[in-house]
Formats: sequence, structure tokens, C-alpha cells
Amino acid sequence: MRNFQGKTLSWKIESGVLELALHREPCNEIGLETLQELEVFAEALKEAQSDASVAVIYSTLASGFCAGADLRETYRLTQGLPRQEKIAGVRDFITRIHAVFNTIDASPLVTIAAVDGVCFGGGLELALVCDLIVADRMARFCFPELRLGLIPGFGGIPRLKRDLGNAVVRDLLFTGRSLNATKAQAVGLVSQVAAEGEALRLARSTAEQIKKFDPNTRAAAKKFLKPIPEQELRQEIEIFCELFTQPAVEAGLRKFVESTEALPYLP
Repeated sequence: MRNFQGKTLSWKIESGVLELALHREPCNEIGLETLQELEVFAEALKEAQSDASVAVIYSTLASGFCAGADLRETYRLTQGLPRQEKIAGVRDFITRIHAVFNTIDASPLVTIAAVDGVCFGGGLELALVCDLIVADRMARFCFPELRLGLIPGFGGIPRLKRDLGNAVVRDLLFTGRSLNATKAQAVGLVSQVAAEGEALRLARSTAEQIKKFDPNTRAAAKKFLKPIPEQELRQEIEIFCELFTQPAVEAGLRKFVESTEALPYLP
């Protein structure tokens, strides 16, 4: 499928580059509808090797790249359920999102996240499955999950540990503080920083450079450089599902849902 237009995202393949555009208001929160369309994208990505060498993921929204999971939907769908039903529903969603992210992670295409604005929680986890992160200088990166009594659940901790030192991982996780693009580049999270509004242009320029090299060599190099931490990802699912039933999570989700702030996910 060379082109797709969905309610939350769309993509096209042009001149050897697959571009995935996120466009779900207010900030590309990942709920069931987005997950379903990401699953379609994951299948298309598997078939894109003959038509594309690079995939670029970006947001069309001024608010930013992605604010993470749709917590309001999560709260609504799990409110009042018995413990085992709640765990089963959360496990199904998390397992499905892991399957999508693992497919993107393992794709022989070189993947680039063009990040601007908010890149929090599940949004940062989506960026982390990509091979390169190109960031607008106004971008901000954060794992706010501990405020809800949770850990990142879309594969964030194993992938961040794979890419960065433990000091950075622990600081992001335990403090919930955000990194700006300059700091993110300094610690190795971001490969290039663009001027404001220029992340997508820089990602496209980078894609043109990547296309010059032999695809089989690129794929072999990626497989060698970027092993998928499968055991740790499975452990993450178990820990996340167990934590989700704790009272602190229900209290944290309720506080988030009842917030009157326009962007309650901001630190």
C-alpha cells in the first residue's frame, strides 16, 4: 500500500521515501483508533522494501510530535472493571503496540523521527524505535509516567537503555523532567538539531543522503547496530500490567482526566 489516508495518520511513498504523518488532535495521543491505523502502517512497512529506502515519521500539528497514550480513553475504558478484566484489556493494548513498535524497530528501512514540540511518554517511545531522531530546537522530551504510578509501557526503558547511559535513563524516569533538544543531542538521544520549524526539512535532507548507499549494506549494518531487547520488552509488559491495577494509577489517571488545563501532560 503506497498511500493511506486515515483519521489519525496518513502516509505516502515518494522518490524512495515513505513519510508517515501524524495528525490526530490535540497532540497525536495514541488510543485504539491510532493503534489500529499504526497496525496497518506496520504491515505496509513490511511490504515497502522494494519501493522505499527510508521512512520519516513526523507530525502535522503545531502542538508537537506526540503527547503519548490517550489517557482519557484509557481511564474511560478501564474505569470500574474488575482487576482481571482491567489487566486483560491493558495487556492486549500494550502487546499490540509492542508488536507495531518492534516491526518499525526491525525494519530494514532506515527510520527517522522528525520531532518538534512535545515528545512525551509514548511519543518518545515512538521516536525511540526510529534509527535517528532529528529535532526542532523547541522540541522537548519527557517520560512523565511515574506521576501516574506507572513506568513507560510502549518499550521506552529497554530502548533508552540500549541507546543511552543509565544515568540519563534514570534521570528521565525518576524525575519526570523534560530535556530540550540541545540537551537531548548532548546526551546522544538526538542526532541533529534543526532551526525552529525545520525538523522535517532536515529529516528529508538526511533521507536523501541515506538513499545513496546500498540497501543490503544498510540493512545489515542496522541489524548489527540495533538489536531488539526482546526479553526486557516482555518484562516491561508484565511490570506495566501489574502496576496498572494499583490505587496510585487510578488516582493519577483521575487527576489527569479531571484537569482543566489545556495541556495537562506538560511538566
